[in-house]
Amino acid sequence: MKTKSTIFLLSALALVVVVFSSCKKDKPDTGPRLIFKFKFDSTQVRLNNIGQPATLPSNHRAQSPKFNTMSAHYVELAGDWDALGSGKVLYKAEEVTNNNLQAIDFSKATIVREGEEFYSVPLSLITPGSYKWLRVSLAYQNYDIKYLYSGIYGTGTVASFIGYRTYVNSYKIKNQTITPSQSAGGPGNHAQGYWGFETTVFGTPFTVDGQAPAGATTVPNPNFANSPIPAGSCVVTGKFVTVNGIEEALTVTGEETQDVVITVSLSTNNSFEWIENGGNNVYEPATDAVVDMGVRGLIPYKP
Repeated sequence: MKTKSTIFLLSALALVVVVFSSCKKDKPDTGPRLIFKFKFDSTQVRLNNIGQPATLPSNHRAQSPKFNTMSAHYVELAGDWDALGSGKVLYKAEEVTNNNLQAIDFSKATIVREGEEFYSVPLSLITPGSYKWLRVSLAYQNYDIKYLYSGIYGTGTVASFIGYRTYVNSYKIKNQTITPSQSAGGPGNHAQGYWGFETTVFGTPFTVDGQAPAGATTVPNPNFANSPIPAGSCVVTGKFVTVNGIEEALTVTGEETQDVVITVSLSTNNSFEWIENGGNNVYEPATDAVVDMGVRGLIPYKP
C-alpha cells in the first residue's frame, strides 16, 4: 500500500524527469558544425552576371576597395539543377514588412569582418548528400575607396546596401551615424544599390548618400544556364572547390566528428566601377558616375 509520503515522492520524481527531459530537448546541439567565414580577395577572377570573366568598357574605370565588413541575408546549398530555394536552405536573415513590402531588417543584420564566422549550423541538421554549389545572398558591404576632390586625394568609406530590398532607419558608415536623406528615399525601404559615403574634408567630417540605378549591381552566377537567379536578388553563386582549387562537391555524411569550415572567398577585383569623365583614371565624385558596386564572384573553399 502506498503511503502519502510515497505518492508525494513518486510525483516529485516524475516532475524531475519531465523537467530533465525538457531541458535535454532545449539543450543546444554541441556536435560538429558547418561554419562559414568570408574572405575578401582583390586578385580573384572578376566575373559578370553569368559568371564569365569581365573586362571594363573603354570609358569605364574601377578600383579594388579595401573591404571592412560584410553581411549575408541568405545561405543555400544546391545541386546543378536546383532552382533558387529548392536546395538546402540553411539561413535567412530577419525581415520586416513595411508599406506592404518585405525587406531585410538592417537593424538585426549580422555584420562581420574577414575571417569571422557569419553563420554556422549543426551538421546533424543537414540532409546527408553532395552539394556542388553555394548560394549566398549578400545584403550589406562596407569598404574604403580612394578619390580625388578639388585637387586633393583622399580615402573615404562606403556603406552599400546590395540586398533585394533593405529597411534602413539609420546606420554608421565609419565614424558618423546617418539617417537616409530625403533625396535618397528617407528612412524606410531601400532598393538594391542604396549607399552612403563618409570622408573628412579639411578636418571636417563629410557624408553623402544616394541610390544606384536599378540593375546596376553585378551578381555573378556561373550556374546561370541551369539555375538562373531573379534579377535584383544579390544571390551570388559559386561552385565548391578544395583548398587546392580542384572542383569537388561538399559531401555531408551525417557521421562527421569535427567542424567543417567553409571559406567564402568574394572577388573584390575592381568591384567599385565608374564612368571616367576626368581623364585621369581616378574616381572624382564631382564628375564621375558610379555604375557598379557589386561583388565580382564567389568561391567556397572546403577543407
